[in-house]
Amino acid sequence: MTTEAETIARLKTASATEPISQFLGMKLVELTPGYAKIALQLKQEYQNFNGYVFGGIIGAIADQAFAYGSNSLAYASVATQFNINFISAAGAEDLLTAECKVLRSGKRSGVSEITVTNQTGKMIAKATGVTVRV
Repeated sequence: MTTEAETIARLKTASATEPISQFLGMKLVELTPGYAKIALQLKQEYQNFNGYVFGGIIGAIADQAFAYGSNSLAYASVATQFNINFISAAGAEDLLTAECKVLRSGKRSGVSEITVTNQTGKMIAKATGVTVRV
């Protein structure tokens, strides 16, 4: 069985070349068992037709933190549910941070909570997710 330390080392290595991270510009900032922190510097190109940051971008950073947080334990998992609430608009030049905390990690499923904030600590979104072990 893989240890949590081995899993975290593998994920940190993988994050350097992960295609979606590179495409969007997401960076893994911190990773410990059951916790992940991701940063994303927003760009003007991430705005929608209303001039707001596209919700899919905010969802993407939340999902990325969720993926790393839930997979930072000694076993792999995949999402079966992901819910997000958009609380405040993000500015096109904001630096977003998403943090995932695994609340429960059981034999079959896990539950995580994800927050997305900007550089001033303003809450942008709150999400929850459920995973199953693979």
